Amino acid sequence: MSPRSASVNEELRRRSRERLLQAAVELVDERGFEATTLGDIADRAGSARGLVSYYFTGKRQLVQSAVHRLMHRTLEEALEREPRTEDGRERLARAIDAILGLARERPVLMRQHMAGLLHEEGFVQCPEQRRLSELLGDTIARSGAEDVTAGYPMLRALLMGAVYAALVPGVPMPIPVLRAELFERYGLDGELGLPTSGDPCRGDLSRFFATERQPDDRGE
Repeated sequence: MSPRSASVNEELRRRSRERLLQAAVELVDERGFEATTLGDIADRAGSARGLVSYYFTGKRQLVQSAVHRLMHRTLEEALEREPRTEDGRERLARAIDAILGLARERPVLMRQHMAGLLHEEGFVQCPEQRRLSELLGDTIARSGAEDVTAGYPMLRALLMGAVYAALVPGVPMPIPVLRAELFERYGLDGELGLPTSGDPCRGDLSRFFATERQPDDRGE
């Protein structure tokens, strides 16, 4: 058997990293951060435990990257949902609803994420976080913000604050109240966006961690 090509090796690495990200969000969502070990994540992903350190410096970086992936893919899905629109105000409303929806549907995961951001290791820069930043920056720009440079960090701060307020144990604020406050802040009609109602929808997460491309292991 001839050696695998560089492109095949790259695809296999991509798939391995995707499986680790998916396993991380699933396990932390089920058990919480402290009760989840890197070994648990590797086992769920079907990866060698030493492979985790090839991609990530530690559990916090892995979990932050995994949650940022979930956030940016959730945001992408909301922005591209039918009927698709280029209307900036509708897209901003969808973005707000998408992030608040994660707080509603994945409270354990998002609470752990917010706590991790306040840890001494701080905010992890990663490809997933950069993509989330790009999407939010584009959203605030399309909404008609006069100063996008200042508008993006303000939107990020307001969304983070709303998620935090929704998840504070013992004194959570209702998500509809937080939504109304954010919509008023940006002058958005309440009929815009993707408001949720009824019980939280905890669907399969695999669509956010696609590994569908099949590499040719035979090499060239």
